[in-house]
Amino acid sequence: MDNEKSKRINDALVSLVDVLLPPELSYAERRDAAVEQARRTLASRPGPAEVSDVNHVSDLIKKKLWRENDAPDKAVQYSNLYSRLLTQPVLSQKWAILFLLHQLGDSQVMQPTEVLSLSPEERGSSQRLGTARQARGDVAIQDDSQPASRGTVSPTQFSKASTLDNVANGIDAHIEVQYQGQGGKPSEMALDPVSQTAASTAPSESALLRDLPFTLQGVSSTNLPFTSISTLCLPPTLPLPIISLLHTLAEPSLLYKSLSEFVDSRDEGLIGQSFRSAIGTELRSYMGLIATLEGEIRRAAKSLDPKEPRGGIGKAGVTLKRCTVWTREATMGLRLLSLMVEQSKSRKGGQLISMIHAFSTSHGDPFVGAFAERMLTHVTRPFYDMLRQWIYDGELSDPYHEFFVIERDQDGNGDRELDPRRAPATSVWEDKYKLDETMVPSIITEDFARKVFLIGKSLNFIRYGCADSAWVEAYSKDASRELRYGDTATLETSIDQAYKTTMERLIHLMDDKFKFFEHLNALKKYLLLGQGDFIALLMESLAPNLDRPAGSQYRHTLTAQLEHAIRSSNAQYESPDVLRRIDARLLEFSHGDIGWDLFTLDYKVDAPVDVIITPWANKQYLTVFNFLWRVKRVEYALGTTWRRCMTGSRGVLASVDDKLGRDWKVVRCCIAEMIHFINQLQYYILFEVIEASWDQLQASIHKPGCTLDDLISAHTNYLKAVTHKGLLGSSARSSSSSSTHSREDSFMSQLHEMFKIMLTYKDAVDGLYSVSVAEFTRRQEQAAKVETRTAQGKWGATDRDADTDDLHSPSPTSLASDSNHPRDRARKAASHLNTTNAQLLSRDTDSPFPISAAAIAAGLAGSSGDDQMLPALRSRLRDLSHDFVTRVNVLLGDLLTQPDVDMKFLGVVMNFNDVYHPKRRRRGGDAHRDRERKTPAASVATAAGQGAGKGSGADAISVAGAGAGGGGKGVRPEEKKAVK
Repeated sequence: MDNEKSKRINDALVSLVDVLLPPELSYAERRDAAVEQARRTLASRPGPAEVSDVNHVSDLIKKKLWRENDAPDKAVQYSNLYSRLLTQPVLSQKWAILFLLHQLGDSQVMQPTEVLSLSPEERGSSQRLGTARQARGDVAIQDDSQPASRGTVSPTQFSKASTLDNVANGIDAHIEVQYQGQGGKPSEMALDPVSQTAASTAPSESALLRDLPFTLQGVSSTNLPFTSISTLCLPPTLPLPIISLLHTLAEPSLLYKSLSEFVDSRDEGLIGQSFRSAIGTELRSYMGLIATLEGEIRRAAKSLDPKEPRGGIGKAGVTLKRCTVWTREATMGLRLLSLMVEQSKSRKGGQLISMIHAFSTSHGDPFVGAFAERMLTHVTRPFYDMLRQWIYDGELSDPYHEFFVIERDQDGNGDRELDPRRAPATSVWEDKYKLDETMVPSIITEDFARKVFLIGKSLNFIRYGCADSAWVEAYSKDASRELRYGDTATLETSIDQAYKTTMERLIHLMDDKFKFFEHLNALKKYLLLGQGDFIALLMESLAPNLDRPAGSQYRHTLTAQLEHAIRSSNAQYESPDVLRRIDARLLEFSHGDIGWDLFTLDYKVDAPVDVIITPWANKQYLTVFNFLWRVKRVEYALGTTWRRCMTGSRGVLASVDDKLGRDWKVVRCCIAEMIHFINQLQYYILFEVIEASWDQLQASIHKPGCTLDDLISAHTNYLKAVTHKGLLGSSARSSSSSSTHSREDSFMSQLHEMFKIMLTYKDAVDGLYSVSVAEFTRRQEQAAKVETRTAQGKWGATDRDADTDDLHSPSPTSLASDSNHPRDRARKAASHLNTTNAQLLSRDTDSPFPISAAAIAAGLAGSSGDDQMLPALRSRLRDLSHDFVTRVNVLLGDLLTQPDVDMKFLGVVMNFNDVYHPKRRRRGGDAHRDRERKTPAASVATAAGQGAGKGSGADAISVAGAGAGGGGKGVRPEEKKAVK
């Protein structure tokens, strides 16, 4: 089989030589010599280090035909021949055939004198043949403006990332070639004797070949000296073809010299050092090529014959042109390395890897792609070492800031103090590391980088935040494996497995060891008032204490009442860890505050749970609790008053129904209206807002693959939904409002004003109840007096008693009809009292005891005082009811214009029977005038609400001293403002 193959090769070579050599006298001898040289050439040269791509070689040949021929006939003919070649199944080495033809077309045509000396006639004809071929372009003088082979890479192919200028010559912009001599440029070759004499003094090709290995290594020689790192001097007396070849050979020489200097330089960076090491490996391969080339040159130098034309260099088989071909692939590699070095000056770490990776992905040349992939294999080793340590140990080993994960202290923020309001664990999780997207290499995606970042941060948090370093070390020992470039499947599998394992462990620790979900449920129960029996008992036990001024509140008293509420409710079945975290405390107070304004519950959380329940979250919980506590207080006050009205209607109030029955009917309707408003508001906050948001939170934190960041995000969204909807959008209100839009225009301000109105109305109702009790007591005393007189055998009632009742008890209609102004009504009541006293003093009496003026004043003080305050109370109750309805209408009008569906639904529920008439709130001057409007007889009503208390009707009740009466409940300053 081998003999047959050798025979076929020999026949092909003979046929090729017969075609190329013209028949002459010494044809047989010349043919044998040419065939023998062809055999030696095939045996001495290894196969080309090219990628076996048939289509690529075909395209190169076609481009060459288009370039060298003006008409497209040659290219069309070649396309037809190429199509026929592809259809031949016998020829298995189609690429080798096309590559050989392409190389033959690129090579300089061998002159007959290189094989055998010719006669003068033959030499002349051969010279004319060479001149003609050179004119046609058959003799290839290197034209740097066009690529000379398949793999020639010019810097213009990388113009988008390169700063090179001389891209047409294929040489770095900082590299130049100079010529020895005075002119500085090679002279044109001429055929005159003077030029031939100058050419005879130029270095021979064999001398240039002898110096070529030194030149390719960047070392100066006799004929080709280096004047600087970027300058190579060429002899000016050389012919243009030799100059062109030396131009081509000077490029790898100068590139190697500059690259060697770059490799010897120092770089502070592991990836930068690895990049230099990879370049050094490529340069060592280049030096191996030079060593091989030097061996060929030395072997050829031994066979040179000075008697032969050109020293017999043609027979030796090594020429400058062949050296150019042999170093072509190495030159392309050096060009790529030079481009990479030029672009790497402003890059480091992941940016450097991305730059090299761009050569393998954004370039169509297979040689460039394979070269860049080989470089990446070496350059990415430090990167994958950092990646392995980060995803398996949770430690960042990046002394030169080349990884895409940055530690805050390393990012120049070491002197920056962290926010003191943030918890320590929160700082470890959110502030210790950050992801630098500019350093993410293009060999991984953004999502992949975020997953890697989360894995390492979670491991670091488990080690230091959760104090579970033993698990991290065991996990690292079991799961750690080597990572390298190109093994994409193993890398993705490792990352996915590490991500799943780390997240499962972290969630397990937060649930099992640190009881995060239990704490979350406790916050909902006790700070968002989800534990109803506990809240009811706490408010009932704290109400007497919280009614007192803020200065008389003591923390130990509040703590004792809190423990009592816990022991008396279902809260006693909570775990001890939860109960010890619940605490009662007082906020900072100012003058005029009472206990209700300061009291708050607190729930303490420790690290690492405070990563999720942050100080900001605690503040949100406190805000919602204070608002709900205020709602509960109003509900408790209205409920207490309602129970008193209902129980009194069957006793005390029934006895005075003839005098105050109509007033109590109106009062009960208004209180029922307020209770409906409070109940609907509570239902909306507790169920439509908190429970709905809680369901969404549970769905988010219990989904598969949940991470700690997911828990933080879900809890933050939960609190934002509760504060925004539960507080009726007050948290989303812009702070840059107009001057005409005061704080009273916000929903929270409206609700607080309505709460004040309700509490003030409750105090006024208590005053009315006190008046009713006083009237009932007076009637009871009168009845007892009648019984006593009757038992003594006297008249139970005399004319004087009847007149006194008529005088001291003017009808409500008469007082109300005289004047609508409270001052007029009070003035008439006082005048009526003076008239009554005068009449009593001037009237005769049949009593055995004389009646003095002091006795009359003392006897009439209770009834006359109640009669004076009753019209003011009626007016006060009527004004407060009207103010409440007005504010409800404004609030409903604002709710109906909100974009949120739940807030609109709140307005619908509050006005389900259309008893209210929603309207837009007033702005500007109307609101200002409304705030300046004063309610009539405010001081009288306040005294009436607070002064009657639980005292007897016989006690003297004065307007000025009413605030110190029986109930002991002082009027709050803000309530006084609401009264005005």
